[in-house]
Amino acid sequence: MPNDSQASATFFNAPKKADREYQQLVEAGRVDDAALLKVLADQPTATWIGGDGDVAEAASVAAAAKAAGQIPVFVLYAIPGRDCGLYSAGGLPQEQYIDFATNVGNAVAGSDAWVILEPDALPQLGDCDGQGDRVGLLAGAAKALSDAGAKVFLDVGHSTWLSADEAVSRIGKVGAENLTGFATNTSNYNSTSDEQAWADQVSAGVGLPYLVDTSRNGNGSNGEWCNPRGRAIGEDPTVFGGDRMIATVWTKVPGESDGTCNGGPAAGAWWEEIALELARNGQ
Repeated sequence: MPNDSQASATFFNAPKKADREYQQLVEAGRVDDAALLKVLADQPTATWIGGDGDVAEAASVAAAAKAAGQIPVFVLYAIPGRDCGLYSAGGLPQEQYIDFATNVGNAVAGSDAWVILEPDALPQLGDCDGQGDRVGLLAGAAKALSDAGAKVFLDVGHSTWLSADEAVSRIGKVGAENLTGFATNTSNYNSTSDEQAWADQVSAGVGLPYLVDTSRNGNGSNGEWCNPRGRAIGEDPTVFGGDRMIATVWTKVPGESDGTCNGGPAAGAWWEEIALELARNGQ
């Protein structure tokens, strides 16, 4: 478990779309817009792993982070029945999932990686068909990743989704033995203070510390979750140590769409307009 002695640790700035988009703006002579995107490009942001094609990238990021003496952050996002068929629908067949998690663990082994496990999977537990043995799959993935030396943070949604008691109950179903902690506010917009007040209660109930995604929460939430306008980037990714909120992280990649809503492109696609808005509002 991370502690005060690790507060000087830093996250690895893995390659991401903002890097490429920044260079394109520079080449196009769009100096002001490039300066805004550089703010996003300069921040360590998680690498998402959604299928076998992403495992080689994870290995490359892990190796680079190890060489730099920094912490790589990954998001495992391949659970069967992912997103209940909504904008980020997908996931692997149940019979392939644990092997996939094992392969990811092998890819990042030796890098002291932090892995955020399956955004929305626990909050959506039982909400739709096709989930298989979701509790068992989450527990198995946590074990596979932990056995490989990764620090595993189970995603539990956010403060306006589950009550603290319900979050504690659901974490208990999965079991804490292979978890370093839990993750909140992934891809969401709630303020850090709101998340901390709620997550402190969850932490007390399960005896685990937590991470808060601050990538887009600088202006807090307006109640929308899918490409809301007027939002801003939040606090920089920082390792604090301690025994409750041990880090802020940029889990969601600012500038990537939440889905085809509010004028956005497909989930995960780059949306320059919203990227610039987030950076501009965060100044």
